[in-house]
Amino acid sequence: MDNKRTSILAFLIGAPIGIVGGLIGLGGAEFRLPFLLKTFSKPAKRAVALNMLISLITVISASYFRLNNFDMSLIYPEISLMIAIIIGSITGAYFGIGLLTRISDVLFKKVLLILLVVMGLLLIIESFVNFGSVGIIFSSIYFEFVVAVLLGVLIGVISSLLGVAGGEVIIPILILVFGIDIKLAGTMSLLISIPTMIVGIARHTQNKMYSIKSEITSLVVPMGIASIIGASIGAFLVIYAPSELLKFILGALLIFTSIKIFTEKE
Repeated sequence: MDNKRTSILAFLIGAPIGIVGGLIGLGGAEFRLPFLLKTFSKPAKRAVALNMLISLITVISASYFRLNNFDMSLIYPEISLMIAIIIGSITGAYFGIGLLTRISDVLFKKVLLILLVVMGLLLIIESFVNFGSVGIIFSSIYFEFVVAVLLGVLIGVISSLLGVAGGEVIIPILILVFGIDIKLAGTMSLLISIPTMIVGIARHTQNKMYSIKSEITSLVVPMGIASIIGASIGAFLVIYAPSELLKFILGALLIFTSIKIFTEKE
């Protein structure tokens, strides 16, 4: 596939995925990954690295637009919690990508399949469950800090292995474990994701995952731009769309697509 055709296809695929992400409140990286693997025929590890780069573009733009319409004073009381999760998540991302380079392609594809199916199940569960800001009462602030770091490690590992921002994991953790309001959790999730992905991208760069410049110019950039445009449209349309039904359908579709891709004979 030549670079011009790749660019057009990347834009055409990136835009609707961005719209879907905007409608359900996610970056859409889980839905990009199957296309990177199948449509653009990228090896699993390279697809994950490219997905992370596109995710960073999407999340930075989403953060900019969200913070322009957000009361930052709401975040200040949660700074220590965010720092704890970020410490864990960048650690998880660093070692997660180290693990990625050491395991075989066959084993990594199995790990990818499991993680994508789990993400699909999470979307389906979220379509039925209305998470309330309950939270756990911790015996001390130090114990809460340790728990936040450990959960951050989990977030970082998932982010590094899928190339995702991890909002579908971060947001439920913030709400269910730490009792954060859902709107605040969405903003905190974006801010936690950025340093996590920067560390992941730095590690991928060290591993020469971005050495093919044409992939950046003809795939990452147009898909990233399309994701931003799509996400802004999705955010506008969210009041008209049944988001819970969408989560169920997309979760089921993600599971079906992932199983189909990873069980096909090469």
